[in-house]
Amino acid sequence: MRLLLAIFLPFAVFFTIGRPIAGIICLILQITLIGWIPAAIWATYALSQYKTDQKIKNTLSGRT
Repeated sequence: MRLLLAIFLPFAVFFTIGRPIAGIICLILQITLIGWIPAAIWATYALSQYKTDQKIKNTLSGRT
């Protein structure tokens, strides 16, 4: 679901993963039609990094 959001509303992804400053910057980039594609790529990349960070966090918290 977040992947579709990253493509169609890139700025919203940053707010869902807890990065509001990046979301505002992405919104400014997204306002221009040419900037939409880089904003979508950036949001998709940030989402993949967020998922990786969550997996690492879950793995490390499971260890004692």
